[in-house]
Amino acid sequence: MQNHLKFLFLSLLVIVSLVACKGQEVKKEVKPNIIYILADDLGYGELGVYGQEKIQTPNIDALAASGMLFTQHYAGAPVCAPSRDILLTGKHAGHAYIRGNDEWASRGDVWNYAKVVNDTNLEGQRPIPNDVPTLGKVLQGAGYKTAVVGKWGLGAPNTDGIPTKNGFDFFYGFNCQRQAHQYYPKHLWKNEEKIWLDNDLVAPGKDNKLAEGADPNDPKSYKKWIQQKDYAPALMQKEVLNFIAENKDRPFFMYYATPIPHVPLQVPQKYIDKYLKIFGDEKPYTGKAYFPTRYPNATYAGMITYLDDQVGEIIKELKKLGIYKNTIIIFTSDNGPSYTGGLDAGYFKSAAPFPSKYGRTKGFTYEGGIRIPMIASWPGKIKAGSKTDHISAFWDVMPTLSKIANVKTPENTDGISFLPTLLGEKNQKEHEFLYWEFPSYQGQQAVRMGDWKGIRKNIFKGNMKIELYNLKDDPTEENNVSDEHPDIVLKIEKIMEREHTPAELERFKIKQLGD
Repeated sequence: MQNHLKFLFLSLLVIVSLVACKGQEVKKEVKPNIIYILADDLGYGELGVYGQEKIQTPNIDALAASGMLFTQHYAGAPVCAPSRDILLTGKHAGHAYIRGNDEWASRGDVWNYAKVVNDTNLEGQRPIPNDVPTLGKVLQGAGYKTAVVGKWGLGAPNTDGIPTKNGFDFFYGFNCQRQAHQYYPKHLWKNEEKIWLDNDLVAPGKDNKLAEGADPNDPKSYKKWIQQKDYAPALMQKEVLNFIAENKDRPFFMYYATPIPHVPLQVPQKYIDKYLKIFGDEKPYTGKAYFPTRYPNATYAGMITYLDDQVGEIIKELKKLGIYKNTIIIFTSDNGPSYTGGLDAGYFKSAAPFPSKYGRTKGFTYEGGIRIPMIASWPGKIKAGSKTDHISAFWDVMPTLSKIANVKTPENTDGISFLPTLLGEKNQKEHEFLYWEFPSYQGQQAVRMGDWKGIRKNIFKGNMKIELYNLKDDPTEENNVSDEHPDIVLKIEKIMEREHTPAELERFKIKQLGD
């Protein structure tokens, strides 16, 4: 009898333990998937939901309708590489390692596309330090499967700066941002393997001209630039969808750094035809940089709509796999719109409401160069159709995604999590200021402090004066009021002095700031 009671008691303990374990499994944290889509040179005004009237972006507009639209989000820098470094490390430009584009030209003839295609030692950019925490490393540590698809630009092949050595389990796309100046390249990279494509080598640059005697108004004259086989963005999209499907049963982080809509102007013909019907005939771009294009406006609009279609495909796949509701999608751009290669930013009002012209867009720290579209969608978490004026920047993404993944934010970062804003909570911390510096285009610094914006430009020419704008009264930065507010200028000057630390790389040093 005693043994029987003992058996019943032990059996009861086992049942209770199993029930308890089962209960713990039910309560186990389910981390959301994270998809971060980074467009390349997409202007603040180039999406329908941000006021674009010529280019159709129904899927991205629907993404905004399902989530939150940010009106005051900023890139890390006004050009590609530093903006991406700042995004991945959470350090603003005064503390970042990469502060400008650096093609690492000391290696040789890095701009010779034919040589670079066959010599990986000439490809890619100067590598980021391997010991710095990146978004990929942080999310790997939180149990995420991580991937980057698209354009890297932060470390050449054969160096420690490649994606697979900096927190990403999977990489597919352009290692080198120079190679990304063509959408029908000779090769892409898959992890650490060079993947050859079925395309002819047609190097971008000033040597691209119509054949002698060719009719500039005949679309056939442009055949070699638009009718190749392997379109890089299509191949990238396949890898994105494959990665999502393969990791549907575990949390994943997809950093989709698409090259679209960076010039050159190249897109499958049906997208050009779509806008030809809308825009009608137009003047061809016969080429001073990148590639000649018969219908530049139709092609550029088609590229953005092509990207919009890809966003729609991703959302469709998430829903099909049953993981849409547990996925946060962030869509943004690395800097403002370009001004070259046949792109007519003025025609599209690409940076609207800011000026869409050279000196106010890509490459410059005025609003059109660094204020960017940003949309976040997370079903059941982010209120559909919401909008926020919260002031945020790329260096805030590291603490935000760390919070979402429930992992500690690395030390010595400059950001503030905007997760409370996403969730509609009242405890959102605000920045005292945002800071930028850019050691190119004659040297620049900028500070956003509340409604005030201070800009110092032409530093390399010895200019140390600060322009001052009140963005509330003058969002397009037309009226410099520095003489009327010397106290504000002094505060901004002190921030510029404090936040600038000497660059580690000689190329990024600003000697006028004491480097």
